[in-house]
Order: sequence, then C-alpha cells, then structure tokens
Amino acid sequence: MKYKHLIFDLDGTLWDPRSTIIGIWNDVLHEHQLIERELKPEDMNPYMGLLAKDIIKDIVSGISDQEAQEVLSNIIAKEKEVLRARGGILYRGVEETLKKLSEDHRLFIVSNCQDGYIEAFLEYYQFNDLFTDFESHGRTQKPKSENIQLIMERNHLSPDDTVYIGDTQTDYDASQSNTLSFIFCKYGFGHLNTEDYQPAIAAFPDLELYV
Repeated sequence: MKYKHLIFDLDGTLWDPRSTIIGIWNDVLHEHQLIERELKPEDMNPYMGLLAKDIIKDIVSGISDQEAQEVLSNIIAKEKEVLRARGGILYRGVEETLKKLSEDHRLFIVSNCQDGYIEAFLEYYQFNDLFTDFESHGRTQKPKSENIQLIMERNHLSPDDTVYIGDTQTDYDASQSNTLSFIFCKYGFGHLNTEDYQPAIAAFPDLELYV
C-alpha cells in the first residue's frame, strides 16, 4: 500500500451535484431579480471548485458585497435542505471503491464548499462511517491549502503516506503547498496546466491502482 491516508476533493471528484444545485441558484437569483436567463447545469462547469462568493460576483457583474453575501446566505440555506433530500450524482464506482478503500485507508474530504455541504453529501449517501474527518472553506473561511493543513495537523498525517485527490489546478496547487502527492481525476470539471499529468485516473475505480 503506497498511501495510508486519502484526502478527497468533493465536486468533480466524488460526485456531480450540478443538476440539483442549479435549481437552487436559479430560484435565489430570480428572487433577487439578478438574472434574466436561467442557468443550465453546464453553465456551472467553470465554477465548480471555486468559492461561492466569487461565483456570484462573476455571474452577476457589479453586484455589491452586501447583496452577494445576502444571496449566498439564501443559497447556502437552501442547498443544505435540498442536497440532504435529493443528493447529487455519484460518479461510477464511487460507493463500492470508497467502501473497499476504507478497510485499510483513512479517508478525508477537503472542499471549497459552504458549511453544511459536505455534511449533506455524507448524510444523503450514508457515508459518515467511511470518512475520518473533513473540512470546508465555509466552516473555516480559509483557502483549500490551509484546510488541508488543518486536516493533516489534527489527524497527525504525514506527507509521506498521504495523497490529495482532485480535479482542478486549485487542487493540485493546494496539494503542492502541503508537499503532498496528487492524483488527478480526468473525468471531473477542471484541467491542469501540466499536460499529460500523471498519476491521473479516467474513472474513480482506477484509484485503486495508485493507492
């Protein structure tokens, strides 16, 4: 076994939540009269993995910080409720592979999502027992690199036997900041600046080849 501890990104790595969250974003943005055209799931692709406040400011040009925060608060409240009820779409093989990996690895999640988002994911799929710990930007207001560091410190993880698994350049950069190995999920929403990066997986079950 190469790694004992596996830290996962969430969106684009473990699941695709776009079909669920797009309705929430449309409802809230319409309530605030901020968009004329409804967003489609694919419109969220460039934003997956980014901070929600930055997404709002990009979608709604010129929005004030105060209104952006109000919109974000409404979105967060609705996401917690809806995701717990409807979930998202797990990538092929995620459930079976996570259960198998949890037998001899410790599993973690670090995501740039809002507070309560990871909890909704874990509760909907009943994955709480599979993961040792998790952290999010919404809970700490810290960047992903620092949240990875928090997970490593409070769980006494060593870079020598820990790997971060994600689908964006941000994920790669955050792992490098913590001198962690990185496995790239090619099926996700992002891409890397380095062409033909390895190790990379085309489907989640391929992860077993590298850990």
